[in-house]
Amino acid sequence: MAAKGFIVVDEQNCKGCGLCATVCPTKTIGYAEETNGKGYHFAKMVNDSCIACQSCALVCPDSIITVYKAKK
Repeated sequence: MAAKGFIVVDEQNCKGCGLCATVCPTKTIGYAEETNGKGYHFAKMVNDSCIACQSCALVCPDSIITVYKAKK
């Protein structure tokens, strides 16, 4: 069974570049309909299928995604 996880995105600094959503193997990441203070649609979790693989955090050019693994 894959580990369950979740992400926390620094919404105010996300540029909505799309890299995180592209590499997410479980399609957990999407984009908010609202915009941040800079006018970007920021990344967010859109379902609870995160496996804490950290691909999104590794590819993020601004290092604004933190990945957490749920305790067993």
